Amino acid sequence: MFGFFKRFRKKSPWILHYNTGSCNGCDIEILACLGPKYDLERFGIINKGNPKQADILLVTGPVTKRARARLLRLYMQMPEPKVVVAVGACACTGGVFRHMYNVENGVDRYIPVDVYIPGCAARPENIVEGVKKAVEIWEKKRKEKVELPKVLEKVEAEGIVDRRKLIAQLEERYAQKLTIEEEEL
Repeated sequence: MFGFFKRFRKKSPWILHYNTGSCNGCDIEILACLGPKYDLERFGIINKGNPKQADILLVTGPVTKRARARLLRLYMQMPEPKVVVAVGACACTGGVFRHMYNVENGVDRYIPVDVYIPGCAARPENIVEGVKKAVEIWEKKRKEKVELPKVLEKVEAEGIVDRRKLIAQLEERYAQKLTIEEEEL
């Protein structure tokens, strides 16, 4: 009896939208997708402000030096399985802000990205298709075994992992990397 109802209990993925320093063109298009014309809510998707409740992370803009630590913190606070979507040329590669003094380029340099949506600004139709693809990937990840992201490969951890210590280690590692790059300049 319960097996029959199990197929009707499909969890709706919730998204967390984070702007890492863009011009807000992609943010406007994402909000247009949540409106009645494109209606992302028909797929059961709700925009949440809490990373602990989100399943899909929509990132816009190039990763700036100030936003890097917060992006890592948001990513670590999201429960597994999670999917990251890079929206716009800036989030994919750094876009027009690439190689500037305060920009760290694309999102995939710090967290694993599952779906790339190019464009400056990305069209709402492409965002809807990208989010649908992200939902498919998320459902597939829910059924499979979860692997640690590549960001955590070199972090030392014994036993139970405390997220605060883990984020502090990641921030320290990237701060050391930045000081080395600045000394070379």
